[in-house]
Amino acid sequence: MHTVWKGAISFGLVHVPVKMFSATEDKDISMKYIHKVCGSPISYVRRCPACDVDVNWEEISRGYEYEKGKFVLFEKEELEQLNDHVEKTITILDFVDLEEIDPIYFQKTYYLSPDQAGSNAYQLLLEAMKQSGKIGIAKIAIRSKSSLAAIRVLEGCLAVETIFYPDEIRPISQVPNLPETIQVNDKELTMAKLLIEQLSTPFEPEKYTDDYREALLELIEHKVSGEEISLAPAKPETNVIDLMAALQASIEAVKPVATDPGPAPAKRTRKPAAKKAKAQPEEGAVAGRGAVGGAATGGAATGGAATGGTPTVAVKPKPKRKSPAKTKAE
Repeated sequence: MHTVWKGAISFGLVHVPVKMFSATEDKDISMKYIHKVCGSPISYVRRCPACDVDVNWEEISRGYEYEKGKFVLFEKEELEQLNDHVEKTITILDFVDLEEIDPIYFQKTYYLSPDQAGSNAYQLLLEAMKQSGKIGIAKIAIRSKSSLAAIRVLEGCLAVETIFYPDEIRPISQVPNLPETIQVNDKELTMAKLLIEQLSTPFEPEKYTDDYREALLELIEHKVSGEEISLAPAKPETNVIDLMAALQASIEAVKPVATDPGPAPAKRTRKPAAKKAKAQPEEGAVAGRGAVGGAATGGAATGGAATGGTPTVAVKPKPKRKSPAKTKAE
């Protein structure tokens, strides 16, 4: 990666030499303005309207318009001298919790690596911040632009997040047409909360893609290959919104699709057990002469079973209980 900045982190009397690298890259597809008549790219010319001549960089200085048409001029060296004492040092002013900083303050992320003999001090600061759970608030100047910065630990690396100064954040009071009081329908609110709940998921940044860039690259490939491109007609827009219908449709759209479990397993049926014949009061009485006791458990049976009838079970009657008087007499 290209080194963006080279200097040191300073907290207390500790000095940590570091190099800075941009943590992000702009993947926007660059377009040029083309002259339709001849197909040539249009160039931007630095031209003075008063002298009616083109101006080289050596003849250009910086100026601030303090009144309409009136400027005070600055040479490059004058501006560089203003931040010369802070340009090479990231001075940590305070340590705070990351949760205390609203995301509106964040601008751009940079990675920091140890430089020269600063490896030990770099590791010390990294581990101390990691174990304390704090981030450092510092001042930094990059390319003559001074800003606040948040230094934090990111996967074993010190990262710098440039952040806006408070007076660079526009107050909410300047936003037009904000409602003074919040009035919502209870049913709509319930459905909206249900929709939020169904759409809630852990943050996985890799699943998000730039659909516009992908579509534009595909369109470029078609045009380079000479294919004819036809534009689809734009859909008519309407400002009439049925909130309940839109919420219901949204909830239906994000409902999990039920998977087909396949054919249901066949139910197991139990054969009805053969009813036991009532025991006859006489001794030796047998129900279903010729039946075998095993027929009740599905075994082979003779008699009624052999002729296709329902097998019967031989039941041995309970012996008659003798009275105590007869027993003594015997």
